[in-house]
Amino acid sequence: MNILSIQSHVAYGHAGNASAVFPLQRMGCNVWPVHTVMFSNHTGHGSWRGPVFSPETVSEVVNGIEERGVFTDCQAVLSGYMGAPEMANVILSAAAKVKAANPDALYCCDPVIGDTDRGIFVRPGVPEHFRDSVIQHADILTPNHFELEFLTGQKIVDLASAIAAAQSLLAQGPKIVLITSLLRQDAAEDSIEMLAVTQQHAWLVATPLLRFPTPMNGSGDATTALFLAKYLQTRDLKQALEHVAGAMFALFKHTHTQQSRELLLIQSQDALIDPPQAFEARAV
Repeated sequence: MNILSIQSHVAYGHAGNASAVFPLQRMGCNVWPVHTVMFSNHTGHGSWRGPVFSPETVSEVVNGIEERGVFTDCQAVLSGYMGAPEMANVILSAAAKVKAANPDALYCCDPVIGDTDRGIFVRPGVPEHFRDSVIQHADILTPNHFELEFLTGQKIVDLASAIAAAQSLLAQGPKIVLITSLLRQDAAEDSIEMLAVTQQHAWLVATPLLRFPTPMNGSGDATTALFLAKYLQTRDLKQALEHVAGAMFALFKHTHTQQSRELLLIQSQDALIDPPQAFEARAV
């Protein structure tokens, strides 16, 4: 499988493409990474260096790949953090070109806006652009709890409200909504859940909650990448959800045990493709 991944990139640590590409490769996917920024490290460290690439530069790279005539062999486009609304338009254009060449290709969008710990952390205009102009074009949408509330304008407090919010996004165009970090009042204590919803089905999986002193940047990027790869391989929503739950828990557990500030993706690579602990998803 070939996947066009248009995301930010860091040299040190794991975020954006630096968090998504390696898991995709370990899952057997060939990745065409296009970087929207080239930072020294992720911004959670408080300081960083490096350029933000213009939409025109990113578009030129995409056009160069298109000129190779390979979009017919591209199974998916993956996007994450978008530095500006103009970059979103470049990514949507790339997804449209891939789908024109291969109508079976999927566009998987991680609508990076913020999280419950920090609120919105992207530039002004980006959240609204995701909500009003981007998510409608995605086949797979992977918001976290905070992003689901922003995109729908709904407060998520329990399972019923989470499913209702996901269904409101499905009504706008996506075929699958994966809530990557559901935190609800009626969940088991010290657990964190993921919820995958389609028009016909909803699956819920829970794993133990591991608490880190600082947010684990790049975890959403890895989650989306692993889910996309497994879904492309199996076209089975339950199986893809269970795989990403086991893989990410193993990654989190190893990172937590080693007290690492960065995700230990390389050290956990075998668990990404063969999770040592299984978590069963249940229909809800």
